[in-house]
Amino acid sequence: MANSYFQFKQFVVYHDRCAMKVGTDAVLLGSWLRLDGAKRLLDIGCGSGVIALMAAQRCKGEILGVEIDCDAAAQALENMSNSPWSNRLSVMCTDIRSFYSEEKFDVIFSNPPYFINSLKSPVEKRTLARHTDGLTFDELMSAVSSLLSPGGEFSLIVPMNLVSAIKAAAISHLLYLSRETIVYTKSGVSPKRAMLAFRNVLENVQVETEELVLEQSLGIKSDTYLQMTKDFYL
Repeated sequence: MANSYFQFKQFVVYHDRCAMKVGTDAVLLGSWLRLDGAKRLLDIGCGSGVIALMAAQRCKGEILGVEIDCDAAAQALENMSNSPWSNRLSVMCTDIRSFYSEEKFDVIFSNPPYFINSLKSPVEKRTLARHTDGLTFDELMSAVSSLLSPGGEFSLIVPMNLVSAIKAAAISHLLYLSRETIVYTKSGVSPKRAMLAFRNVLENVQVETEELVLEQSLGIKSDTYLQMTKDFYL
């Protein structure tokens, strides 16, 4: 299959057994994560493992992916095992709601399901990957709150129409917004995505905010986006 894998500069991601394929959202989040000094990292709903692999390229920490779909988890493990950082990457096929770890994580990230009450896919795995029926935002934030080390950071990417719900779920679990990047496909249109980062310690009242435009003209990526992803895209 011509589209069964995605070639990055330093690794390859096969995703033919995963409900959700490698896409712009994952690459954006993997590039945006703040990883300075991170020793233990957790990818919630790791899918093919693409964001975990990007994080492994960018830092020296140990990275665990948690994935409820065992086919996807197996493929993520294969992708990780074939990467230059196989000794620092691992996967567990489990539900994050029942996952427990005595050791906390410095960095947690997720590209979560986000279609609430929308038309369901006839393919069960794709539905599970894209809808919040299996994992609500409140359950996600509850898990993050229990697993994040003091002063750690949780990052995710979501559609703009769900930003308020995500922020409300976060604050109910004492997770405070620290960074926010609004993502526009191109200038002059409504934003489609937001990347949000939360901490469990209220350090600064001022939230770091910025905007990111992906295309400067039709089909031409912006210089900012190209600079952001230059270490990954061929």
